[in-house]
Amino acid sequence: MIQINQLSHYYGQRKQAARAALLALQLAIPAHTLFALTGPNGSGKSTLFRILCGLTHPSSGSVQIAGYDMLHQAQAARQLLGVVFQQPALDKQLTVLENLRIHAELHHLDRHLFQQRLECDLIWSELGNRLHDRVGTLSGGTARRVELVKALLHRPAVLFMDEPTNGLDPGARRDFFAHLLRLRREYALTILFTSHLFDEAEQADQVGILHQGRLLAVGSPEQLRSSLGQEMVILQIEQQEDRQQLLQLLAQRPSIQVTEREQELRLQGIDAETLQQLLFQHREQFQALAIHHPTLEDVFIHHTSSKGGGFS
Repeated sequence: MIQINQLSHYYGQRKQAARAALLALQLAIPAHTLFALTGPNGSGKSTLFRILCGLTHPSSGSVQIAGYDMLHQAQAARQLLGVVFQQPALDKQLTVLENLRIHAELHHLDRHLFQQRLECDLIWSELGNRLHDRVGTLSGGTARRVELVKALLHRPAVLFMDEPTNGLDPGARRDFFAHLLRLRREYALTILFTSHLFDEAEQADQVGILHQGRLLAVGSPEQLRSSLGQEMVILQIEQQEDRQQLLQLLAQRPSIQVTEREQELRLQGIDAETLQQLLFQHREQFQALAIHHPTLEDVFIHHTSSKGGGFS
């Protein structure tokens, strides 16, 4: 449904001073997939989002939506899209109903079709008693539901969302994704959302981890986590001298992968016998030890700061 081919984008007029925002991205997203594009702020997510929506032309490469080229067949491609931006795209001085009517008119929905679809969407959105409230009086979670209804009024095949839970509390975030998963099933949507929160990406079918304009890894959350093994050992070490000494020892056992993070060493592939030896010989050098199941954040850390090592 979404095909990204060798996509690159640079900011700056002069080639020598241009700053790369995206570098040779290659990605294919099947229909009906819930896809999470995650990574830290500044990784290129917003730039890619603007290109996918047709708001920015890439420096090179292409984007296709259901076979329509976003550059050369923009109108046909955009008709397939529903978009929820990071910043609210609602008029706060108008009511919920007035905002939705304006959007329906922009998509040339007649009054009967608008009313029919609105009645359907009010069931899942639970906005029936808020239609005549001014948007400026709504909570963040309720306003996001209005944004979703608006984006889906014309029944798009693809839904793009940029940091959709920005500003929501944990409960509202949970409710938002519950709505999203139900909508994906009911409307057979292909959904791509961006988020800098790795725990949100866990709810997706597929995840792409973006860093400094490059895709580090793509796969299901389970596939990405399992690439680090079932468990890892985390050593908390406050003294830089102790940390360096342990790193030198670990470098002698290549089967153990070591990732440094602040005052921690994260060890993958360490067997029970080696761990027991580490505890017996070097316990005084670290303050705490924990057994940890890998997360998507661990996958990101592994790809951006991993160092090979070992222990003897």
